[in-house]
Amino acid sequence: MSGTTVQQAKRIAVDAELVERAYADPLSIAPRDARELGAHFFERLNVLEEGTREYQYARNTLIEMNLSLVQYAASRFKYRGDEQRDDIIQVGTIGLIKAIDRFDLSREVEFTSFAVPYIVGEMKRFFRDTSWAVHVPRRLQEARVELTRATEELRSRLGREPSTTELAELMQLDPAEVAEAQQASNGYNSVSLDATVGGGDDDSETLLAAFVGREDERFELVENFHSLAPLIAGLDDRERLLIHLRFVEERTQQQIAEQIGCSQMHVSRLLGRLVVKLRSGLMAESDLNS
Repeated sequence: MSGTTVQQAKRIAVDAELVERAYADPLSIAPRDARELGAHFFERLNVLEEGTREYQYARNTLIEMNLSLVQYAASRFKYRGDEQRDDIIQVGTIGLIKAIDRFDLSREVEFTSFAVPYIVGEMKRFFRDTSWAVHVPRRLQEARVELTRATEELRSRLGREPSTTELAELMQLDPAEVAEAQQASNGYNSVSLDATVGGGDDDSETLLAAFVGREDERFELVENFHSLAPLIAGLDDRERLLIHLRFVEERTQQQIAEQIGCSQMHVSRLLGRLVVKLRSGLMAESDLNS
């Protein structure tokens, strides 16, 4: 037997052993061996009838054997944290399955080159559809990614949190654009107002809603304005002029007196009667509504 024939026989034996091992334990196949075995399994899929047990077995083996591609693609998004790792792997696996179902050996393209864009595409679609708690423009979503990378790089280099100016210099953006991206990043995650936070030394917990927001006294002013509108409409022209000069233009009583041609004392009495009249109208309406 010639040297070439011996080498071919050894190669066939190795391939057969790898195929058998792939069927038995697909996850044990190294990425390089998975690339070499890919053609064998795709050829099997071409000759087997879809939906049969043999077809599904070969397809599942091919999927598990190439899960390392999903791990590789997921590593590109490590800056997003570990909390979404399982979700990233899951959607990446969906991309891998789509690539397997659409791959054609006749195109003479490596499966790795064909599959990675499918896997990464599913991951990016997942981030676009689920990650942002508040919708922000796409340019700001992309800016946040760059901002995260730049922050990590400068934090590692400087040993502290970088300033907006330092980030702008590294990202080659205006400081205002960096500040806008930082503000938009606040919309990436949200926390329920029903979430609890520690309340102090007694280990008690308080709803987050208790720490954010407060009662706005101006809401009562809005209600009063709506209630006053019909009452003011019922005043005569001189009374409405007095109300406008004092409470809209905020003129002093002396200035009002000079404009309407009377004493400051008379203006004071007129305003006093008007205030009592309007307050009584508000109280009467409040009694009717209660």
